[in-house]
Amino acid sequence: MIISRRFPRYETYNPGVPVYCVTPGTGRVIHRFFDTSPFSPSGHFMALFRLPFEDRLPGPGDRGEIILVNLETGKERTVSTTCGWEPQMGANLQWAANDTELLFNDVDTRTWQPYAVKLNIKTGERKRLEGCVYRVSPDGRKALSANMVAMRRTQEGYGVVIPDDRVPQNVGLRDDDGLYITDTETGTCRLLISIREIVERTVSGGVLRDYTEMEVYGFHCKWNPQGTRLIFTLRRFPKDHPNRFNALDDGVVKFDVFTMRGDTSDLHNAVPASEWEKGGHHINWFPDGERLSMNLNIERRGMRFVRVNYDGTGLDRILDQVPGSGHPTVHPNGRHILTDAYPFEPVAFGDGTVPIRLVDLSNGEERTLIRIRTQTEEQSRCPALRVDPHPAWDYSNRLIAFNGFADGTRRVYLADLSGIVG
Repeated sequence: MIISRRFPRYETYNPGVPVYCVTPGTGRVIHRFFDTSPFSPSGHFMALFRLPFEDRLPGPGDRGEIILVNLETGKERTVSTTCGWEPQMGANLQWAANDTELLFNDVDTRTWQPYAVKLNIKTGERKRLEGCVYRVSPDGRKALSANMVAMRRTQEGYGVVIPDDRVPQNVGLRDDDGLYITDTETGTCRLLISIREIVERTVSGGVLRDYTEMEVYGFHCKWNPQGTRLIFTLRRFPKDHPNRFNALDDGVVKFDVFTMRGDTSDLHNAVPASEWEKGGHHINWFPDGERLSMNLNIERRGMRFVRVNYDGTGLDRILDQVPGSGHPTVHPNGRHILTDAYPFEPVAFGDGTVPIRLVDLSNGEERTLIRIRTQTEEQSRCPALRVDPHPAWDYSNRLIAFNGFADGTRRVYLADLSGIVG
């Protein structure tokens, strides 16, 4: 692959791999998340999101930009705009199955109805789909999402924004909300499985009673690489809690991770709240599509990288001594974990900069590939305005994209790891 000479090399802190800034101009740009690639399937483009501002959260109707970066020419162009975004994942922008189609969220400001868009970047044709998009299937034909407008009830930054008085409130086990699936060809959306069904099929006793006395919302959902199983997380907090939005900041939210096949069979509570509350975050699929990885303080002696089977069995540390952090991804070679860190985590540098870490699972050896600033001035008063690197692989699993904060703005970087991971 040819990387344009228009992209300046990032050389601060002497990175251990070649690094380029692919958004050296205006800035205010992020890529989506660590479990999806902003690189197009061919590797020629990156699809990114530009915030209209960086010093506050979006309000209803605030419009950002969908931008396309040509990695060979270095040229950038805006291909669409959208009101369906928040500052952590933008508009949940993702590629479909080829270099032609993008999927992302928007909002009809006349009705405040959110919806997904399939955009043909060659013709400019926009197709409105029912439902929203949080995670696209590997073949590009299906999109999963929880209730995107209700996500702000538990945490700001990940869904879409409409007026507060139009955001639904889920008390107890709802049978009309849950995990939705959209056919990206026909544009039709349906409720794949309800909150009530998920909970009643997997939990009982005191935990079931706990759910009925709380507000319950869907959040992360992810296909495995094979497109056969999926993760869906539910979050809950007391129904009498005074904070009706962003309850996570108050430390009252409980997390459960469920897995199931695409037809909702083989449903399991793989990581229950009793494990997550030990201290943990950022669950993801192993390349084999049968196991999950995450950070978890499994023995309450410090965060570690852990693995667990899709049915909840086999929960254990991957490595004994290496601390977990950030957003970990297991490379398809089975030998490496790539991750970043939050500025407050022990592996960070204490000055607003964090490492992009590569850990060798065969021997526990770790390399800090890159050190980059991520801390913003605004995040102390509003955590959702932070910049997470979210390191994500390209389709060849040799390049990574990540976010950083430089010259007072958000920027996206590309790093070449081909000399390390092969």
